Amino acid sequence: FSLEELHGIFQWLVESIFGSLDGIIVGWNLRCLQGRTNPNEYSVALDFLDPSGPMMKLVYKLQAEEYRYDFPVSYLPGPVKASIQEQVLPECSLYHNKVQFPSSGGLGLNLALNPFEYYMFYFAISLITQKNSPATHHVSPSNSAYFILVDTYLKCFLPTEGSVLPPPSSNPGGAIPSPTPRSPAVPFSSYGMHHTSLLKRHIAHQPSVNADPASQEIWRSETLLQIFVEMWLHHYSLEMYQKMQSPHVKLEVLHYRLSISSKHHGSPAQSSYQALHAYQESFKPTEEHVLVVRLLVKHLHAFSNSLKPEPLSPSAHSHTASPLEEFKRVVIPRFVQEKLYIFLQHCFGHWPLDASFRAVLEMWLSYLQPWRYAPEKPPQSTEPLPRSVPDKWASFIQENLLMYTKLFVGFLNRALRTDLVSPKNALMVFRVAKVFAQPNLAEMILKGEQLFLEPELVIPHRQHRLFMSPTPGGSFLSSRSPAVTDASFKVKSHVYSLEGQDFQYKQMFGAEVRNLVLKLAQLICQAQQTAKSISDHSAETMASQSFFSWFRFTPSEVNGSYTGNDLDEIGQDSIKKTDEYLEKALEYLCQIFKLSEAQLTQMMMKCGTAQDENGKKQLPDCIASENGLILTPLGRYQIINGLRRFELQYQGDAELQPIRSYENAALVRLLFRLSSLLNHRFADQMEVLCSRDDFVGRLCRYHLTNPQLIQKIRYSPVVRDRTSHNWGPRISLRFLASYRTLISLLMIYFIASWFYVGPVGCTFIILIGYFLYAVIMTFFFEGWKPHEH
Repeated sequence: FSLEELHGIFQWLVESIFGSLDGIIVGWNLRCLQGRTNPNEYSVALDFLDPSGPMMKLVYKLQAEEYRYDFPVSYLPGPVKASIQEQVLPECSLYHNKVQFPSSGGLGLNLALNPFEYYMFYFAISLITQKNSPATHHVSPSNSAYFILVDTYLKCFLPTEGSVLPPPSSNPGGAIPSPTPRSPAVPFSSYGMHHTSLLKRHIAHQPSVNADPASQEIWRSETLLQIFVEMWLHHYSLEMYQKMQSPHVKLEVLHYRLSISSKHHGSPAQSSYQALHAYQESFKPTEEHVLVVRLLVKHLHAFSNSLKPEPLSPSAHSHTASPLEEFKRVVIPRFVQEKLYIFLQHCFGHWPLDASFRAVLEMWLSYLQPWRYAPEKPPQSTEPLPRSVPDKWASFIQENLLMYTKLFVGFLNRALRTDLVSPKNALMVFRVAKVFAQPNLAEMILKGEQLFLEPELVIPHRQHRLFMSPTPGGSFLSSRSPAVTDASFKVKSHVYSLEGQDFQYKQMFGAEVRNLVLKLAQLICQAQQTAKSISDHSAETMASQSFFSWFRFTPSEVNGSYTGNDLDEIGQDSIKKTDEYLEKALEYLCQIFKLSEAQLTQMMMKCGTAQDENGKKQLPDCIASENGLILTPLGRYQIINGLRRFELQYQGDAELQPIRSYENAALVRLLFRLSSLLNHRFADQMEVLCSRDDFVGRLCRYHLTNPQLIQKIRYSPVVRDRTSHNWGPRISLRFLASYRTLISLLMIYFIASWFYVGPVGCTFIILIGYFLYAVIMTFFFEGWKPHEH
């Protein structure tokens, strides 16, 4: 087809593939397309959208003619949209020279994008705009066509080996021209230092035919990464994040939320909060979103680690370093670090306290371990010892100190509020402890903290901003700041650029965080005891199950208060796994923070995790008062998470308790009326029998009275009318309504019929047996001494 025809359908084609920006048109639904369920559509879609497939050939064909396509600014991430609408140019060079006024009659601002940018914008933003359909919940995100395409594009445009493949060209010997600078259509005042993009520096000012191929095509790598980072991570601006850390602003935000939640207060919101609110949006990343970001982080580590070793001669370096190698050198600190840190802070603070946090956790741990994606292989050893972190990564750890320390404290605060008896939560604690317990890692983090806490001589206020803040989203070849050899200055610049000049740093190996670790160790010990008690309880339940339990004749634990968790559904194997995870996590925490055996023993005794002499769990943590026991915050936590419980027992009138599942409701009501009639008819005679001092009196008192219940009712502050209670001796026939009793009687009659014993004889045998049982129980509990009535 002609270029004019292709240009006319390009926007419609992109929208029909990736869906509309408002989410109404689903498109091909690449996020739900899997090879296992739809193999034909899956393979066709991947081939069509492949970097060397028909769609990308169309993109490059339109790119040669410098067509432009409008992308609405209103669908950009919140911080970028707010700054452009206020005519403040974002720092990221992706938006420079692209903003245009709407055409006559049009509404809103637009970005004028070239075909490659337009295609990638739609591809990246479809992860955010397309809402989850019901079928999405049954799809594995890592096996979807979208996930595979992200991985393919990263490997193609950010290669770890070789250079970026040139685009296919229909004109042999020719080159696809890269975008040229355009004069801005809107006057903008940049809030950051303006830096020329790599695209402008290496492409626009050179003839496209004679240009170096690597230099000519590096703009696609930079553009792809900028689009991915902006669409997936830039939903919370650095300025907004830093201002929200101020206690004064937090108080204003609290007042604002209270004012809008109350209908009786019509006061307008704080003006300062309105200004801050303009730079944020309601952002709730999904698990699939986090998995894609983790894929990006892992590939960027591999891409950065594929950097060739620097030559010894500085002059040789300046002549031989290619743009791609320069890109690898600063791709993480310049493009990813700031936005990923704020993204993780948002997830740590707002993600639900459930097992789905595992995706965020693994993404964080992937960023913390760039050595896992280094090209060199670890030396083979016969013993499976943990691999020590090489010393060459000390600079990376120091320049990402907050990623290790502040986020670790954030994870501690989350772990202290989760149920560690759950195997999935126990696994997350184990994973974090295992990563931070790698040999030499804790020492490097401690060294970074020491460098940050070193007293500084004179570091001007602006100097911090100039070192790490020059356009984190801008091009890497733009006005590179001179190398700073002072490690302490690098650490301080990293911390202050992300958290602001007034940031109060909390040491990871300080006393405050150490106390949090001890609390976590205490909860781990409690969770281990709880898992053990659940395991023992399950084993006892299985062992005590009889033939009658199949008929649901076994009485249930009505008085029990155990709420249960996923251990009940998974089984004994997962209980063992939970215990292993918690045990190893506790061991790793002891290694990281140098906890001694004496501290652990004292801590376990303090929290009361040891079982009492009867093998039962202790009561929840509470304090005694005039009104009885009052739960402490720790006690409430123990009850909510099933760590401890009160042994609840029914203490009222046994005749009036609710009908149980193992009782026949009709028989319970019938026997209650019969026993009430007998008790009313023979009340005086039973009183006389119970007042006797001989054996008959003791027998009647044991089986017809309940002294403990009488004492409780007599002195109970709840019972108002004590005259209405029948405290005297009485007959109870409710036990006959139990299914177990009924089945036992039927079995006795059935067995007796084999010996030709009639119903009358069976009844006589049962009565004799019950009388002997009553006599034995009377001797055992009442003794031979007369009971003081």
